[in-house]
Amino acid sequence: MGSRPIDLHLAAFKKLGVNISEDSGFITCKCDKIIGTNIDLDFPSVGATENIILASVYADGTTKITNAAMEPEIVDLAKCLNKMGAKIEGAGTNVIKITGVKKLNDVSYSVMPDRIEAGTLLCAVAITGGNVKLKNVIPEHINQILAKLEQIGCEIEIEKRNIYLKAPKKLKAVDIKTMPYPGFPTDMQSVFGAMLTIAKGNSIIIENIFENRFRYVNELKRMGAKVSVEGKIAILKGVRRLSGTTVESTDLRGGAALVIAGLAAKGTTIVRKIEYILRGYEGLDKKLNKLGAKIVVKEE
Repeated sequence: MGSRPIDLHLAAFKKLGVNISEDSGFITCKCDKIIGTNIDLDFPSVGATENIILASVYADGTTKITNAAMEPEIVDLAKCLNKMGAKIEGAGTNVIKITGVKKLNDVSYSVMPDRIEAGTLLCAVAITGGNVKLKNVIPEHINQILAKLEQIGCEIEIEKRNIYLKAPKKLKAVDIKTMPYPGFPTDMQSVFGAMLTIAKGNSIIIENIFENRFRYVNELKRMGAKVSVEGKIAILKGVRRLSGTTVESTDLRGGAALVIAGLAAKGTTIVRKIEYILRGYEGLDKKLNKLGAKIVVKEE
């Protein structure tokens, strides 16, 4: 996915009173006590926001994060920590305040449903022309995904925490621009890219989060996709059908995209380096097989 710098993390830790040293590729962080402060992020990074929250829970005083990430995962983290005794306000907005506490307590907590897994499963059904009832989803977490699925021709009905999707006979082209939440998630860009390779017409994808998230495109081309990439923009010209072949995962979401593409391809597709996929999806093969796919996972 290109460079994933931790400069925002380190700058925030320094403002919190942490002494940081770097030597031979190793980073050492030391401090006697985290000191609450005001931190204005240059970019609403999810990881940096989470790290600052975690570091500030035991801080002396109050920490205020401005331009914080607003993803549902931030809200879920804050809910869990607050249940443990933390004092976190504003999670889900771009300003979060954390007042340090002396201790946290043991709790039982259920993590929210994975919105990217939900989106991936819906796309798997869409690209194969099927229909599905997806349970235990929080629809408002995937509003942008659902909107794009409707634009490509899917019929969608929402009933509380269930989503019904019926795919069209032929997908329509659509343009996508990734943005921080509540915009279209970068983690769904690759999977939509796989879908749009067989959509009717031309689609444009603009990737605004990661600098090199189109590496999966070369693998799709081996399956017959017609895609051109220039910087952060990909142009996809829909083909009638992809062809199965041997491809290689480039990262977690790119690997999922290749699996999705393989479901709609003629013949057999072999996806190598699946450790990326296994790291980020729990039992994806089993869930897809339950929907009618024919996937076998083998160790190389």
